[in-house]
Amino acid sequence: MSKVSIVMGSDSDMPVMSKAAEILDKFNIDYEMRIISAHREPDIFFEYAKGAKDRGVKVIIAGAGKAAHLPGMCAALFNGPVIGIPMKTSDLGGVDSLYSIVQMPSGIPVATVAINGGMNAGILAAKILATSDEELSKKLEDYSEEMKNGVEAKDAKLQAKGYEAFL
Repeated sequence: MSKVSIVMGSDSDMPVMSKAAEILDKFNIDYEMRIISAHREPDIFFEYAKGAKDRGVKVIIAGAGKAAHLPGMCAALFNGPVIGIPMKTSDLGGVDSLYSIVQMPSGIPVATVAINGGMNAGILAAKILATSDEELSKKLEDYSEEMKNGVEAKDAKLQAKGYEAFL
């Protein structure tokens, strides 16, 4: 059973959504990944979202662009947490997607990450799951330590060699 479901409306979203999958892989979190259009195949979408709990899904990560209805519709049909990823668009740069996802009506929240924020969506899903999984919580602590050490190493390089070392 997949703990996380990653869903997108188009294969053009795959470069961003795959970043969420990479994080889930890093933490050994089971997930499913689907391409389903809420607009073009509403019956399939309703079956997917309404059946998520029965498939063992605890968190949905939904990416969408432009009108960006997919995350909100997931939140309307699935009782667990939904994380929306607004996709960068050619028309408005993703601001349209962002506004669509963050402006959900009261009672139907969607946690929203940055435009094209697939990596952060994966981390947020892991953090949600870690609230009831001590082993996963420890992995996230170790990940944070790795990031801290990476920044400290870069600063040490800057202090020793100057900014030219990064050019």
